[in-house]
Amino acid sequence: MFQDFESRTDPSQGTKRVPLLREKLAAAGLDGFLVPRADEHQGEYVAPHSERLMWLTGFTGSAGAALVLSDRALIFVDGRYTLQVRIQVDTKIFTVESLIDNPPAKWAGANIGKGARLGFDPWLHTISEVRGLRGALEANGAQLVPVTENPVDEIWEDQPAPPAHKVEIQPIGFAGELAIDKLKRLAEELGAAGATHAVLTDPSSIAWAFNIRGKDVAHTPLPLGFVILGAEGLPLLFLSRKKLNRETEAYLTQLADIRPPETLESELARLASDGAKVALDPALAADRLRQIVEDNGGAVITSPDPARLPRATKNQAEIAGARAAHRRDGAAMTKFLHWLDTREPGSTDEISAVKALEGFRARTGEETQMPLRDISFDTISGAGPNGAIVHYRVTTKTNRKLEAGELFLVDSGGQYQDGTTDITRTVPVGAPSEEMRERYTLVLKGMIGISMLRFPPGTRGMDIDIVARQALWNAGLDYAHGTGHGVGSFLAVHEGPQRIAKTGVEKLLAGMILSNEPGYYKEGAYGIRLENLIVVASPAPIAGGDIDMHSFETLTLAPFDRRMVRADMLSPAERQWLDDYHARVREEIAPLLDGEVRTWLEKATAPLP
Repeated sequence: MFQDFESRTDPSQGTKRVPLLREKLAAAGLDGFLVPRADEHQGEYVAPHSERLMWLTGFTGSAGAALVLSDRALIFVDGRYTLQVRIQVDTKIFTVESLIDNPPAKWAGANIGKGARLGFDPWLHTISEVRGLRGALEANGAQLVPVTENPVDEIWEDQPAPPAHKVEIQPIGFAGELAIDKLKRLAEELGAAGATHAVLTDPSSIAWAFNIRGKDVAHTPLPLGFVILGAEGLPLLFLSRKKLNRETEAYLTQLADIRPPETLESELARLASDGAKVALDPALAADRLRQIVEDNGGAVITSPDPARLPRATKNQAEIAGARAAHRRDGAAMTKFLHWLDTREPGSTDEISAVKALEGFRARTGEETQMPLRDISFDTISGAGPNGAIVHYRVTTKTNRKLEAGELFLVDSGGQYQDGTTDITRTVPVGAPSEEMRERYTLVLKGMIGISMLRFPPGTRGMDIDIVARQALWNAGLDYAHGTGHGVGSFLAVHEGPQRIAKTGVEKLLAGMILSNEPGYYKEGAYGIRLENLIVVASPAPIAGGDIDMHSFETLTLAPFDRRMVRADMLSPAERQWLDDYHARVREEIAPLLDGEVRTWLEKATAPLP
């Protein structure tokens, strides 16, 4: 699998592919073209058919865009990928720009002049993106031009076919609510918003609303499709029947009118011509959908995806499933950490570690009659300086041995039918330096701070992000990523709209699952990240207080490496939290272990000296 990954991400490919794209643009009368890391659903997870950015540039990150002009080319990435992009992309061809500080719209506004025609595929950009791009270009007298045929597809001779994997039903015992009741709730919300219809474009929302799962993208159980939801009547589900068997077709036929995906545009145009008021989420919906509605006389109602908050606030069945999945996953992670601790420095490499961890997950699932369905993302296995690359992915070319005196960062997760997991641990190989221990402890303090936090209803992710950074900031350190992302229930490991970050504007509601993962990265030396998943608990009183406060329940169960902890840097409350957490790990995980691993866990979770 690692060799195949490399063949698809060879930076040298850009040398011949960019000139081919320029030829197509010149023939179409375009001065440039935008190539986002996106598909028609605007999600983080895309099928091989839609990996246009990777094919053109070699860049494999989950967010980014390329801008190819007649005389230059740029690639835009965020802070997670500043090191990775320079490894994967030929920087003689592509100039690296910040996706956050100088995104395509801002760059275009400053650099593309009067009369220029910049092409874009309206299926691959959201309404909000296009609005910003068009405004920036038109201010300079330039023009944003939608294309009907994507020029990258025209030169991509061996482009994979669109996915057509089978859909499965998510049982009510895991979903916690019937699909018919979910759909009714969403339809009622439409009427209240003044819309007659809404287009669900996010596959996670469709999977959640219909209690179905799929395999159309790697590691995330999504069936790709669209839904036109009406305030009245059956929804229209645009899904290839190739993805259905008798059981799933009979099930979905009771919930929706199933239509071929290629009829979406014509059906939306028909509804618009009849005066439909169509709700579209400007941050998620492709601009092509807006074009169709407006060009056919309908009205676009700007409204968030109606499923996003119901999906994000997990019910009791989903939370119970998450707890159970994390117990099993914690046992697998503990077996791996024990295995790692018994290896001699230099005897293991990053790829061997990935294979070992995935093997422990697979076997643990089989033993408990709840098998691992997939990993939840490509495991990040970074030794030494590779650990400083936030979203590093090991290949046979970059594979490093775990050498004495280095740190090893492993960020991984599993997809189980009852829950999705995501955990990061950083461990020393041999004896860590005092600097490593000090900075590990600063990261740990931030994580504990979030874990212990009490906060009032209405608090947003951006309001608490500083809690995870304060100890690092006091030492003149920081990390260039968010502190936490939302997590789905046997769905996307990165789920919105909730997040703990400087940009986290969504209120944190009871039932939301998030990651808690501060970090520190020293370029060329090592990376440290510690991650648990947490769920927002309902507000509860505090003795002597006036306001009921939310808290977080920690779901992840696996030990931290006590050798890395500077106990003298922890407050009494932080130290107590860590000892209590380890006691809970020991209590819940030990019964799933035996022999040497159980003995190792007891030592690994002992109170700090």
